[in-house]
Amino acid sequence: MEQRFRFTKKERVTGEKRIEALFAQGRSFMSYPFRVVYLETMQNRTIPLSILISIPKKRIKSAVDRNRMKRLTREAYRLNKHLFLSRKAEENKHLDVAFICVADKPCDYATVEKGMLKAIKELNYRIEESKQC
Repeated sequence: MEQRFRFTKKERVTGEKRIEALFAQGRSFMSYPFRVVYLETMQNRTIPLSILISIPKKRIKSAVDRNRMKRLTREAYRLNKHLFLSRKAEENKHLDVAFICVADKPCDYATVEKGMLKAIKELNYRIEESKQC
C-alpha cells in the first residue's frame, strides 16, 4: 500500500486557548534551528499530533525569508511525520507541538530537515520516558 504524505488543517494547532495552554504548560527543548514546545493533553482527537510553526519577525526580518522557512519546515514535517506517527497513539492522548525558529538567518532544507528529524526523535524519547514514570 502506498503511503500518503499529507499535511491537513486538522494537523495544525488552532485556537487561542490551545495555543496559550501549549506555551503556558508545555515543556520545551532545542533542536537547532528550532525550539520545540510540546504538551500532552487528554483530548480525544482523530489525529494524535498537531503542530504549530512560528518564524519570528525578530529573528528573520524579511517576509520572503520567513515564508520560505515556514514552507521548508512544513515540508520537512510532512515527509518525516511517519517516524512519529508509526507508533500507536494512546487512547484519549493528544500531542500539541510548536516549532519556533531560533536561527538568525534563513536555513537551507538540509538544516531544517536535520533539525526536524532530531526533534521527532527527541519527542518520541520524551513521550516514551513520561509513560514509564
